[in-house]
Amino acid sequence: MSFLKSNDFAERQRNANAARLAIAEKFKVAAQNPISEEKVAARAEIVRAREIRTAERDAARKVQAAERAEAAKKAAAQAAEQRAADELAALNLKRSEEEAAVALLAEQKAVRDARYAARKAAKKERRKG
Repeated sequence: MSFLKSNDFAERQRNANAARLAIAEKFKVAAQNPISEEKVAARAEIVRAREIRTAERDAARKVQAAERAEAAKKAAAQAAEQRAADELAALNLKRSEEEAAVALLAEQKAVRDARYAARKAAKKERRKG
């Protein structure tokens, strides 16, 4: 049973220190291995390639954002021109309707005046008569 073993504090410290040294030695050996150096170099190359792709994507996003902003400006300008043209057309239509109404009123007045003049002339004829 493990609780019957009586390891004193110093022995536990020596065991822990030995374990730490063994782990450190394992990493030193792995770092000196040429295969691990190749893996590190390959990973570094992958990281560089990833950074390049990321930079390219960021540049493409900036270009697309600039293109979208330019397209939005053009669309806004076209919309403003269209609104101005629509307002001008509405103004011209209103003007022509007003002119038509004035012309209709003038025509109606002319017809009314003609009837009045005809009535007056007929009344004069009756008096002479």
